[in-house]
Amino acid sequence: MNGPTELGETPPRVVLYSRPGCHLCDDARAVIEAVCAELGERYDEIDITGSEELTRSFGEEIPVTFVDGRQHDFWRVDPVRLRAALA
Repeated sequence: MNGPTELGETPPRVVLYSRPGCHLCDDARAVIEAVCAELGERYDEIDITGSEELTRSFGEEIPVTFVDGRQHDFWRVDPVRLRAALA
């Protein structure tokens, strides 16, 4: 997981919404980490359990991946599709 964005720093293009103990989240994180490392991109991960609103919005679709502020995937992350979205 990446740390907070510094003032003036461009926010990560990829955001992973997840929750602890979720094996699909672990799988998605591994794909996102590999693709982002390969392309020199950063990502952020947000635990939905800290927010009732996020739990209500994404609780049944976790993990959910956003690229450039738009929902990209849920449940599974396809590395080819993620690379294409970041190209």
